[in-house]
Amino acid sequence: PPPLQYGIVLDAGSSHTAMFIYKWPADKENNTGVVSEHSMCDVEGPGISSYSSNPPAAGTSLVHCLNQALIDVPKEKHAGTPLYLGATAGMRLLNMTNLQASDAVLSTVAAMLKSYPFNFRGAKILSGEEEGVFGWVTANYLLENFIKRGWLGEWIQPQKKTLGAMDFGGASTQITFETRDTIEDPRNEVMLKLYGQVYKVYTHSFLCYGRDQVLKRLLSKLLQQAASYQATIPHPCWPTGYHKSLLLSSVYDSPCTEKERPSLALNTTVTVVGTGNGSLCALHVSKLFNFTTCSFSRCSFDGIFQPEVSGNFIAFSAFFYTVDFIQTVMGRPVHLPSDLKDAAETVCATSWSELLQKAPKMEKRLSDYCAVSMFVYLLTTKGYNFNNHSFPNIAFQKKAGETSIGWALGYMLNLTNMIPAEKPSSHKSMLYNYWVILILLFVVTTLTSLVTAICLLQQSKSLAI
Repeated sequence: PPPLQYGIVLDAGSSHTAMFIYKWPADKENNTGVVSEHSMCDVEGPGISSYSSNPPAAGTSLVHCLNQALIDVPKEKHAGTPLYLGATAGMRLLNMTNLQASDAVLSTVAAMLKSYPFNFRGAKILSGEEEGVFGWVTANYLLENFIKRGWLGEWIQPQKKTLGAMDFGGASTQITFETRDTIEDPRNEVMLKLYGQVYKVYTHSFLCYGRDQVLKRLLSKLLQQAASYQATIPHPCWPTGYHKSLLLSSVYDSPCTEKERPSLALNTTVTVVGTGNGSLCALHVSKLFNFTTCSFSRCSFDGIFQPEVSGNFIAFSAFFYTVDFIQTVMGRPVHLPSDLKDAAETVCATSWSELLQKAPKMEKRLSDYCAVSMFVYLLTTKGYNFNNHSFPNIAFQKKAGETSIGWALGYMLNLTNMIPAEKPSSHKSMLYNYWVILILLFVVTTLTSLVTAICLLQQSKSLAI
């Protein structure tokens, strides 16, 4: 078999970091779909942005996975294996609030990565648009929507359309899709040239609309509504029988909620009690969006332009985990928006003890599935405007084949120039010509044999007479 090449990407998300090791045959570097996931490792502990008060610990947190990479990548390949770290919305938020801490975290992480024998090529914070576009590239690359090899070794531009990509992380959510419509806001337009084909792509990243930040914003709204921040606060999105004591500082430690900070001391404790009311939960979650202002011909929410969604979509990260919970734990199919709405209401109406019975291993996040399911329903339908016709075109998936879908692979493909802008000149064209000659020879030989056989048959017949 041809020798393999490897690449490593650390996806430093807001809630945790994951390391992906990719592999591909060295002789097929510019082919589409040839890179696959070799292995992955989840870094223990929170995302690197959580180490703002202790930056060296951010670097140390990666040691276990980096040591795993030393084993997973053959030793003779270490020096030639590119290693990247990309940080997303958690670090974008830290960068906005404390530039010094953000720089310190990135530099200690970079120092740790440099100390390993791989070809370290940088640690940086991705913009929301980069995150969205690289996720779109990953999904379409893995599904061979850009280009593929024909059986004669020639390049084929598939006639199928590209797939839209929807990502839902801890601190932001992204929507990216190819469109023929005019993109009225130039900030949302990305022109990509891949394998000789030009793609006009719409993308937007909504900061503070990731899962963890949505839950904080929801708590903040409920605390605001409760007159004078009383000691006990009802939470309609938490299940009945569930309650928790919270420090106000845990809600207001983010740029997504700091504008709503109360005048009370942040070390004040409040007790939040679940009331499990689906319709009231939906009402509160919908207040996280602004559907009223729009200076374009059409908007998704918060005054952001968005063309009409078209074609098929793949929804990954927390989109997948939320719908998977509804289907596997709650036993509810999700085909239409109404299915998602009804399922979210069912989750909200299920008591804490019932939920624990259904999914005892998921206790940590179990109380949040009502709010997150309701959020996913409102985001896709009222936010992105998916309807009964377009919603069934969304596939909620975590992987394509054996490879995780996310921005990491697209990021590596871009930085290693493994997706050329021009259509690869068929270095297989010689091979292709040989194939054509061989087939023609085969056809000629077969025809000659047939003609000879017929002649001989006729000759033997005439001799027999």
